[in-house]
Amino acid sequence: MASAAASKTAVRRLHVTASHLRPATAAATTSAASTATEYPNSHIQVQEVINTKNFLDNKFIESKATQWIDLHDPATNNLVTRVPQSTDEELKAAVESAKKAFPEWRKTSILHRQQLMFKFVALIRENWDRLAASITLEQGKTFADAKGDVLRGLQVAETACGITTQMTGEVLEVAKDMETQSYREPLGVTAAICPFNFPAMIPLWSIPIATVTGNTLIVKPSERDPGAMMILAELIEKAGFPPGVVNVIHGSAKTVDFILDEPEIKAVSFVGSNKAGEYIYSRASANGKRVQANLGAKNHAAILPDCNKNHALNAIAGAAFGAAGQRCMALSTIVCVGETKEWVAEIAERAKELKVNGGFEEGTDLGPVISPQARERIEELITSAEKEGADILLDGRGFRPEKYPNGNFVGPTIIANVKPHMKCYTEEIFGPVLVCLNVETLEDAVDLINANEYGNGVAVFTSSGATARRFVKDIEAGQVGVNVPIPVPLPMFSFTGNKKSIAGGGANTFYGKPGINFYTQNKTVTSYWNAQDAVATKAKVNMPTHS
Repeated sequence: MASAAASKTAVRRLHVTASHLRPATAAATTSAASTATEYPNSHIQVQEVINTKNFLDNKFIESKATQWIDLHDPATNNLVTRVPQSTDEELKAAVESAKKAFPEWRKTSILHRQQLMFKFVALIRENWDRLAASITLEQGKTFADAKGDVLRGLQVAETACGITTQMTGEVLEVAKDMETQSYREPLGVTAAICPFNFPAMIPLWSIPIATVTGNTLIVKPSERDPGAMMILAELIEKAGFPPGVVNVIHGSAKTVDFILDEPEIKAVSFVGSNKAGEYIYSRASANGKRVQANLGAKNHAAILPDCNKNHALNAIAGAAFGAAGQRCMALSTIVCVGETKEWVAEIAERAKELKVNGGFEEGTDLGPVISPQARERIEELITSAEKEGADILLDGRGFRPEKYPNGNFVGPTIIANVKPHMKCYTEEIFGPVLVCLNVETLEDAVDLINANEYGNGVAVFTSSGATARRFVKDIEAGQVGVNVPIPVPLPMFSFTGNKKSIAGGGANTFYGKPGINFYTQNKTVTSYWNAQDAVATKAKVNMPTHS
């Protein structure tokens, strides 16, 4: 971990004033740039940038990279930090570190690993606001939403603290004096490739479960916003995890390919787009690795005329536009059954009231999207809907907050009377855009949703228990909400998407029991100990009369 002297030097180098920080420190993405009580609270421009470091053997190491990736604040497009394309030597060093740490770590008692996880959880809570501030600065989320990002990852770590009851094995006496025992063992060196949209939550889908079950882990955070992961790395060291149990490397395609091809890495976790995920699943699987990969989505909500209208419309407005729609569980599509198609205008009225601004600004409901390229793509998809004959009820193209004219902002957008063949429906938009289709019956809604290639999540809004039950049984999505817009399960369950939203048919999903199974392998031991061979017992001279 960086020294106190280094931390003070880093703060001085940034040339920022106390009025822009809480209370007065740096805004870059190295651990030296913030503390639990000192972190950014504005989008002020950094005048001298600190490069992001690798994290190897529990130390932050300056990269010797020759290629660097500029990271910009999405609200301003000001430069925040430079992220290295870790060198070949640095990538190999991360693997060697994890490989070296594994034998002792796997032998560490599960009770000791549990105690370290308790400490890690406490440190995340202590640094909650700091983590959220990093997310707001680098990813663009509102500060309140960023705190939610941290919370959903924290819940996985908290659940991992119960590992002593989740890893118990089985034993059965299969014959006289013979028993078979089954238990789970760690795999070895594992890796996590993380997306930009949840900079804290997704790393925390892997770190707690991989490590508490006895594996070592190499994390590649998104090159677009690695700051939260770098803070988590600092907290891992503070919690007492031995060097090499968690290492952090950086980069883009080159780093990903290294992870997929490196023989020492036994398993890979990934969350991201279908194009990347299908490539990662195919290449890693071909190299004999386990892969869990959560991919794209087109999440629907069916609105029935008998639902609680006010609840449904408010829930849809929040779920469609929160995080600027950059969630794999965003409610991006509604299916209006019968007369509910007349309600879309009322959703637009609610959406108009949402405040779009920099994530640190008070009262902001949604911030910018991640990049100028993302904004351009989203606006092109809105335009395509217009050209194909859909109605733009609310148009967020060209939106610019007064204070942040150079940011990557798209206002809430609602596209009505969409047909299933339209590009805005067939492609994942990943922005604050709600696509609305119309059908006549519940059966029509189910058929339309089931015909979609994605299967992450779906919701139904109704006051009828019989209708809800039928919908739940007939629908082909992995996560179903009844009067709940984003049905992401808590970590004692699992992330259960299906179809093209989960690579490999959904066999390897995140957290819960499937997460533990992914990071461990079964071993069964059958033992025979003849009771008559026990020492210090009285000898028997009679012939046996029973088996």
